[in-house]
Amino acid sequence: MFAGPGTLLFFCVVIVPFVYGLYLTFTSWDGVSAVKPFVGLDNFAAVIQDTAYWQAMGRTAIYSFFAVILVNIVAFALAYLVTSGVKGQNFFRAGFFVPNLIGGIVLGYVWKFVFNRAFVAIGSAITAETVPSLLSTPGGAMFCLILVSVWQYAGYMMLIYVAGFMSVSKDLQEAAMIDGCNSAQAMKNVTIPLMRASFVQCLFLSITRCFMVYDVNLSLTNGEPFGSSVMAAMHVYRQAFTYKNYGLGQAEALVLFVVCAIVGVTQVMIGKKGEVDA
Repeated sequence: MFAGPGTLLFFCVVIVPFVYGLYLTFTSWDGVSAVKPFVGLDNFAAVIQDTAYWQAMGRTAIYSFFAVILVNIVAFALAYLVTSGVKGQNFFRAGFFVPNLIGGIVLGYVWKFVFNRAFVAIGSAITAETVPSLLSTPGGAMFCLILVSVWQYAGYMMLIYVAGFMSVSKDLQEAAMIDGCNSAQAMKNVTIPLMRASFVQCLFLSITRCFMVYDVNLSLTNGEPFGSSVMAAMHVYRQAFTYKNYGLGQAEALVLFVVCAIVGVTQVMIGKKGEVDA
């Protein structure tokens, strides 16, 4: 009785659209007409030949690599800070988590204003020269995407690391200190190994979020300048809804899903092998 409504909603909202999407990958539907011509594997052949799609996948991989690393480093550092007994740590926990509550579209527009207006005005005032926006160059746009993603996701991952820190027994840490470990050695040899489950979970969540990023990409850069910041999800959306190649766009979305699933599941399997029980 309790699981039934949730199971029904999940089936209707996730399973049925996913199966229907698989069917559409074998059609040349334009997303509008009533006719859905069957084309077999032509869409998947077109995916292989779509250089723009693979360039977007490459940019997504680069963005995800740096964003995932920085998100988890910052989140771990914040979690350590707010569990170390610092005064007002509950306030800081709430403050660091707030960016995750802001929608990606709103977040992108806010930071776009910061990069295009605030930073430019401050830089121009300091140097007495006109300073270009970071969003005006390909490298700068990628840097901005990574920075905003770290600012948004770190607070959420921090809560998972906080739970990890709190699950480590103080007795084990004190025993390590008695045996001659300093704080850094106790962290490396006792705390971090016992928090491996938290690392696995945070890495999985950050990898999947970064591979599927769209909202911040749309509102912050919209793929500019010159299409140099178009991520895979944005390319898929444009293929399906802008260029009216819904079947091809669905096939590219499926490939993106498979790549993301392979990377995420592989990371989880590797991380689970080394988990340590207290």
